Amino acid sequence: MSPGSAAGGADHLADRSERVSPWNLPNALTVLRVILVPVFGWLLLSQGGESTALRIWAAVVFSIATATDWLDGDLARRRGLVTDFGKVADPIADKALMGMALVGLSILGDLPWWITVVILARELGITLLRFWVIRIGVIPASRGGKLKTALQGLGLLLLILPLTGFLHSLGLWVMYAALVVTVVTGLDYVLQALRLRRGAGTS
Repeated sequence: MSPGSAAGGADHLADRSERVSPWNLPNALTVLRVILVPVFGWLLLSQGGESTALRIWAAVVFSIATATDWLDGDLARRRGLVTDFGKVADPIADKALMGMALVGLSILGDLPWWITVVILARELGITLLRFWVIRIGVIPASRGGKLKTALQGLGLLLLILPLTGFLHSLGLWVMYAALVVTVVTGLDYVLQALRLRRGAGTS
């Protein structure tokens, strides 16, 4: 398992796999997060998102799932439990959770679709970019990436909760800020990837 990206923006491809069994607590937490994704989606979308109780429960499940991402990464790093399974499964679980939140909120009309499309396109593009240069080098996680993750998590949580007025508007403004950081860090990743490829071509 690798340090959690949703919580810390870590680059899982940079983690060194240990020769340990994939049957460990960090990986179990990753699997739990995958299982929680459809549960979260059902709670969020049931009754057209109009049920206050279900929206609160959706926020609780989202928070728990996000917390497992931080916890599994911390455990894996401290106990030397980084595995190939975790390096692949963890980012998939992260993107599934965030993707479900983004798409679900857009379906309910609480988040503009264009924001969801831009963020998801960026995440997919950066993932493909990392694989494009993985044999040459690893693009390290940046502070901007961690800020992006934190802003997305906070903004989505505020929008998932059945809030109105200022707090609901605050959630949207946080997502706007997250979008700006998402685009800027995405461009930075592209520049780093191009430098790696250029450096490999001249070496």
